[in-house]
Amino acid sequence: MRNNLTQLPLCLFCCLSLWIFFTEMVMSRNTTIPVKVGVVLDMDTWLGKMGLSCISMALSDFYASHGHYKTRLVLEIRDSKRDVVGAAAAALDLLQNEEVQAIIGPASSMQANFVIGLGDKAHVPIISFSATSPSLSSLRSRYFVRATLNDSAQVPAIRAIVQAFGWRQVVLIYSDNEYGNGVIPYLTDALQEIDTRISYRSVIHPLATDDQILEELYKLMTMPTRVFIVHMFTPLGPRLFTRAYEIGMMEEGFVWILTDGLTDVLSALDDSVIDSMQGVLGVKPHVPRSKELESFKIRWKRKIQQEYPTNESFELNIFGLWAYDAASGLAMAVEKLGATNFSFQKSNTSRNSTDLDTVGVSQIGPNLLQSLLSTRFKGLSGHFQIFNRQLRSSAFQVVNVIGKGERGVGFWTPENGTVRKLHSTSKTNLGTIVWPGESPSVPKGWVLPTNEKKMRIGVPVTKGSGKFVKVTRDPSTNATEVTGFSIAVFDAVMAALPYAVPYEYIPFQTPDGEPAGDYNDLIYQVYLKKYDAVVGDTTILANRSLYVDFTLPYTESGVSMVVPIVDRRRKNAWVFLKPLTWDLWVTSSCFFVFIGFVIWVLEHRVNKDFRGPRSHQVGTIFWFSFSTLVFAQKERIVSNLARFVVIIWLFVVLILTQSYTASLTSMLTVQQLNPTITDINELIKKGERVGCQHASFVHEFLIESMKFDESNLVIYESTEVLDELFSKGRIAAAFDEIPYIKLFLAKYCSKYTAVGPTYKFDGFGFVFPKGSPLVADVSRQVLNVTEGAKMLQFEKAWFGQTTSCPELTNSVSSNSIGLNSFWGLFLIAGVASFVALITCITTFLYENRDALINLNSPSSIWRKIKAMVTRFDHKDLRSHTFRKSDQLQDKRHQSHGCSYTNFPPSPPSLLLPTHNNFAFFREQGTPSSGHADPVSPNRPMSPHILFEYELANINHEQTRPLVIE
Repeated sequence: MRNNLTQLPLCLFCCLSLWIFFTEMVMSRNTTIPVKVGVVLDMDTWLGKMGLSCISMALSDFYASHGHYKTRLVLEIRDSKRDVVGAAAAALDLLQNEEVQAIIGPASSMQANFVIGLGDKAHVPIISFSATSPSLSSLRSRYFVRATLNDSAQVPAIRAIVQAFGWRQVVLIYSDNEYGNGVIPYLTDALQEIDTRISYRSVIHPLATDDQILEELYKLMTMPTRVFIVHMFTPLGPRLFTRAYEIGMMEEGFVWILTDGLTDVLSALDDSVIDSMQGVLGVKPHVPRSKELESFKIRWKRKIQQEYPTNESFELNIFGLWAYDAASGLAMAVEKLGATNFSFQKSNTSRNSTDLDTVGVSQIGPNLLQSLLSTRFKGLSGHFQIFNRQLRSSAFQVVNVIGKGERGVGFWTPENGTVRKLHSTSKTNLGTIVWPGESPSVPKGWVLPTNEKKMRIGVPVTKGSGKFVKVTRDPSTNATEVTGFSIAVFDAVMAALPYAVPYEYIPFQTPDGEPAGDYNDLIYQVYLKKYDAVVGDTTILANRSLYVDFTLPYTESGVSMVVPIVDRRRKNAWVFLKPLTWDLWVTSSCFFVFIGFVIWVLEHRVNKDFRGPRSHQVGTIFWFSFSTLVFAQKERIVSNLARFVVIIWLFVVLILTQSYTASLTSMLTVQQLNPTITDINELIKKGERVGCQHASFVHEFLIESMKFDESNLVIYESTEVLDELFSKGRIAAAFDEIPYIKLFLAKYCSKYTAVGPTYKFDGFGFVFPKGSPLVADVSRQVLNVTEGAKMLQFEKAWFGQTTSCPELTNSVSSNSIGLNSFWGLFLIAGVASFVALITCITTFLYENRDALINLNSPSSIWRKIKAMVTRFDHKDLRSHTFRKSDQLQDKRHQSHGCSYTNFPPSPPSLLLPTHNNFAFFREQGTPSSGHADPVSPNRPMSPHILFEYELANINHEQTRPLVIE
């Protein structure tokens, strides 16, 4: 009983809630606002049937989950009957009679092109879920909304596939209608960005017969390109692949890439068509998996089978999902406007007005458009967002047709490009792809044309040495044989290709065997498709690359100048000055004088060889320093510091003299081969005549780039003729390419040399038509051949052994020796001399410090300096050299009975000698630096007494010159 009482309030609450819910439902049905929306589709096509079913299911699902919304879309359906005019008439009827606020459709881009104008006039949004042509964007219609991807959105994905496999040429196959033509400009621009050329455009009418399709396919088979990009709808696409399979164009070596127009409907194609498309690649918009999508597919399959029980092959594709999302988005946009005036403003019409003039203007159109453009939600096809009045693109899936259907092999996203997994950022290749013919290897994308047996290779005919290309004719058999260095390299390159390429050489000559033109004329024949390639000594030039493609160069090139060389050995009277430059001569002379002065300073107080009259000592300075050149100095060196300086200086002199001797010997004996001309501008200023090779671009280069007068150019055809021109003095120089210069110098290296700057060019290369797929493979093999031993064999076979000729140089080096080679030695000698000099002066000042300190304070600094100089000029009797000489003199005096003790005592005045007394001592030969005590001649005078004497008599020295010993 108690349980029943507790359940009673719960039952009452449930009943009240149900009553309120049903009441709201009834009220909502009575208060909803109907909004008319037109639907223009081709009802007899599968796209129309699928689109209409998806639109109706979208509205049912939307309002079932949003029953409280105030607005309800009411569909007004019209059949466009696969006709452009029918679509326009249906849209006009909806605008005039039904006054719809929006139109979903039409199905095709051509129909939308007409309906868009009506929408602009009535301010009614035209929402298409299947009009994908990029050309519709150029109309710049304000009221056209593309609830689908633009066909140009898939172009980057297709470009990435072509670039990933390195295909350089493709053929576009597309339908001749608005859908087919719209994407072609975008594909062309995208492929040009990766240097891929569109070799042919195959345009097929949508109503073409099978015979017309076969005729076009047979034409494609005769072309070398094997990469085909197909952009078309059904039923033309399946018919194309069925015919291609029948004639063998789905075998190994072919590449087929589908746009999303066919890739999206692969699941709906017959098994026979799928069997004929094995190995085909395709791109389509990626649809993320979701529970809502799987549930919708099941419900849609059940609904479509009920409506069309006789057709069991119906499959849902991306267009049905876009139709579902477009209807859902439109319902959201209308609901956001709320209860408003959904009416038309009638236009004022006259009796003579047309039906177009009677179309009214929607009052809510601009607001509805803005509401739709701002609507965002997660739909069945992915994230629904209108950007620039079209659905924002996301990822594309790359699929491979294998077995009974398709298999995903990768994805393309705007952020990461081609990836194997969608959310991966690593740049990995696509998954395993099975190519047509069940081939696992990537097709190279081209083959030799089936309508030609051999490639026609043009070769130049020249009258030169024939080292690069030589054409000979057998008189008996009239057969032509082509040989030469260039021919040998090309044969080796073609033999190294991983596939066979038959070819034959055809000389570029007239019937009488003369050259049919120059190299430019020969290369232009490739542009005219008269030759498939050109092999020879053809230089890679920028203006030539505008018409043809070159491989990588197989030899270096460049333009340089050849001039005669003369022996300019220096045989004049002043040749002995040439081994050293002027700066080295000056530096050496200054160091000779400086070293002599340093030695005099170091030896003057202790060595009698460096004493005497002033002129004698100056001569000694110069004599000693310059006599070291021949190591003939006779003066004995007694000071250790002087010995240290002399040893270093003799080492410097030794190196300097040996270098001078070697350089002078070279100048007088070695042959000095120097060019007669080193400056090109000198040739131009003087108007000298120069030579250039026949049929070479150098002739044009000299006139246009170097500004030579054409009348000063002399043409030659062989190395022998060039030597003759030089010998006769008809030309002062010759300009040619480096390979020809090497051939010429190998034969005449003792008479000529190459000088001046080398003007760089890319070298010799093989010529192919613009965009030829052979260029990449041949260039790769050129690298292999030139880097291997074969190249050396070819050079040895055609150019012979390399002679010991002077190397090509840009300037003539000087034989004179400069200061840069010896400044290190001079630096060492200078530092050693300064160190010795400073050491000597410092030692002298230190030994005489007491005398310098005891000077009278009133004495000026200049007098003190002069006194110190005077003292420095005196002999240093403490030196061992003078002590030995004094001992010898004492012995002589004792032997003659002379002794200092026998002299009478000196007067007191001698304790402070006067100037005259000092002069007497000097005249008697008594050394001034000795200043013996007059009382005791054998004992030196006190330094203090001596320095006071010198300072007291300093004024007398100003009137009487000091006699330097």
